[in-house]
Amino acid sequence: MLTELETTLLGVMMMVIMLGMGASMTPRDFRIAFRKPKGILVGLLSQFAVMPFLGFLLAVGLGLPPALVVGLLLIACMPGGTTSNIFAYFSKGVLALSIMMTVVSTLVAVVMVPLLLSFYGGLAGVTGDFAIPPANVAQILVVLLIPTVLGMGLRKLNPNIGATIELIGSFMGVVVILFLIASWVPRNYQLLLDTGFPIYFATIGIGLIGMLFGYWVARGLGQDTNRSRTISLETGIQNGPLAVLVITLSFTGAMQQEVLLIPVLYSLFIVLSSTAITLWYRRNATREALARDAAKLGVEAR
Repeated sequence: MLTELETTLLGVMMMVIMLGMGASMTPRDFRIAFRKPKGILVGLLSQFAVMPFLGFLLAVGLGLPPALVVGLLLIACMPGGTTSNIFAYFSKGVLALSIMMTVVSTLVAVVMVPLLLSFYGGLAGVTGDFAIPPANVAQILVVLLIPTVLGMGLRKLNPNIGATIELIGSFMGVVVILFLIASWVPRNYQLLLDTGFPIYFATIGIGLIGMLFGYWVARGLGQDTNRSRTISLETGIQNGPLAVLVITLSFTGAMQQEVLLIPVLYSLFIVLSSTAITLWYRRNATREALARDAAKLGVEAR
């Protein structure tokens, strides 16, 4: 489990991340985005329909015990995190769409995450001490919205300060994941060695399969390849640190350790798998751009 100091640091870092996320947006950005909201709506469908259902199927299909079911469902129901914005940028995706999806999914999560956890947790048979009270999740998300709104206010007040905070917040998204790995993994290496294949499959699969479904759902609903790749990353890259924070504030002792296993492993492997997918998406985006340039030159030559 995380120590009290680590839990406090995680909470502080999450506040900084949410402040940075808010600083990436202005009310004007929302007005512009919602004039053509299809991409955001497709992203929300992938985020809150595809991912929770996928998490439920993996949990039941692999026969995971209740503690691991809770951890997997929590990851599946989480909104996107700022880490996805970084990968969207390096994949040559639509960064504005990625940021807007992250912000909107975080706002919607206040209502959807407690509902989805309750629904799928009930279907998976999660009861008693392992059931996370929906009110706990909603309260944590509402508290984290405060720095998000503050970040938006700072961006509107002073764009330069807002841009600096946005950069710090995005950087902290990676720092939090490295912090979890550096603080938790060395103390639990034996647990990792004893962890079976089904758990690793669920941990890695929820991200990779989520990206695959996110891409094809977006393509099926009329998004172009570049926007579909962006939605794919935003779908598969969940806010792992937020899931860890919810668990540390909801469980203690050995139970906390059990429930934390999948969210911590997810936070580790999603960086590795997203890096591979990003390199692949970047190559595809470059090839498509070159093909468009060649076609344009051919038209001009005629």
